[in-house]
Amino acid sequence: MTSTVGGPRDDEAIRRSQRRRAVFASTVGTTIEWYDFFLYGTAAALVFPKLFFPGEDPYVGILLAFGTQFAGFAARPIGAAIFGHYGDRIGRKSTLIITLLLMGIGTALIGVLPAYAAIGLAAPILLTILRIVQGVAVGGEWGGSVLLAMEWGHAKQRGLMASWPQLGVPLGLLISTGLVQLMSATTGPAFLTWGWRVPFLASLVLVGVGLYVRLRVLESPEFAEVKAKQTVVKMPVVDAFRTQWREILTSAFVRLSEQAPFYLFVTFVLTYGTQQLKLGRTGLLNDTLVAAAVGLVSVPFFGWLSDKIGRKMMYGIGIVCTALFAFPYFGLLNTRVAGLVLLAIVISLVFHDMQYGPQAALIAESFGTNIRYSGAGIGYQLASVIAGGPAPLIAAYILKNTGSSTGIAWYIVICCVLAMIALVLMPRRASSVDAGSVRAAVQQG
Repeated sequence: MTSTVGGPRDDEAIRRSQRRRAVFASTVGTTIEWYDFFLYGTAAALVFPKLFFPGEDPYVGILLAFGTQFAGFAARPIGAAIFGHYGDRIGRKSTLIITLLLMGIGTALIGVLPAYAAIGLAAPILLTILRIVQGVAVGGEWGGSVLLAMEWGHAKQRGLMASWPQLGVPLGLLISTGLVQLMSATTGPAFLTWGWRVPFLASLVLVGVGLYVRLRVLESPEFAEVKAKQTVVKMPVVDAFRTQWREILTSAFVRLSEQAPFYLFVTFVLTYGTQQLKLGRTGLLNDTLVAAAVGLVSVPFFGWLSDKIGRKMMYGIGIVCTALFAFPYFGLLNTRVAGLVLLAIVISLVFHDMQYGPQAALIAESFGTNIRYSGAGIGYQLASVIAGGPAPLIAAYILKNTGSSTGIAWYIVICCVLAMIALVLMPRRASSVDAGSVRAAVQQG
């Protein structure tokens, strides 16, 4: 006996097809966004201090370059609020197309920006503005990408489904670091003049691919159901702060143990390794590539594992491991032995992935569907102001004033303690996707 159109079998077939498309579109989009964002971080460590912040003291240039990087982090909650509003009002899909375009254009413009020697003070000012554009774009990207994938998935697989867009981090890191490495090796001394610009300009090609993929995805079934039931909130950002302020705050602070160490592990390590330990740039970039490649397996694995043992349990294990590894991490780096340096970088990102894999579902599940884009996005991106943005600046300041990594390791431990407190206090809620919401998504698609 065959089912009629719109029956259970049709719903399940549509769900499977759209689940694959949603996961692929979300992952491709976040990969491009994080490619652009990490590309800036790598350039801030290796290129921008010399070209945009020249001076007698190299550490001043480093601090200024990381300062512009922080501007992008500070802009991320703003992007989360702006695009969260529209994502909860008009839908996840339309909003994600705008964030992708904004990020691609901002990144490409950095690739053609004249250096300080050509236009003086205007160069670092324009660089900072474009970094803010990047921050606004990536601030609006995360919530929509995660929700599009998670809300098409089964209730018992939310950890795995929401972890796929998280792959954008290791993929973006892998592609951006790999392209910088390629241009560094092929252009040699010309890398500082024009070679570094090629990866930024390549963003336009990636954006074209991302747009093609995203335009073929239907709206998420849960948001389609919200529209069908006419429960769309007029001011979702205001409502999120009014009704779920505790969830927003704990979502931000729970990321202290993941985001602050992460930007030390992938960005500051380039400065620490080349300036303090006199290690080669090529070797450090290669080590980062290996660690990013491992993340392609570890991120979805720990997302899947969180479906089995619980989101909070998995995340808590990651917090503890990161705290315990803070001092051994720098101890391994300080040996200057190639194999041990590689081991430090790889292990640090595996412990990061223990948190990053389940993190998207952990945060998103804390909010109601009609304010989820706003609430989850703002909570997630507020961590950029208290964790990711300040981390390289704090580490550079500690190193400058102490000449030692001990204070930086203690900083990582403190972040982990605060994150564990937030995890314990974090509220939880359950949600599900039913057949009616799938049909609503098709009708509105």
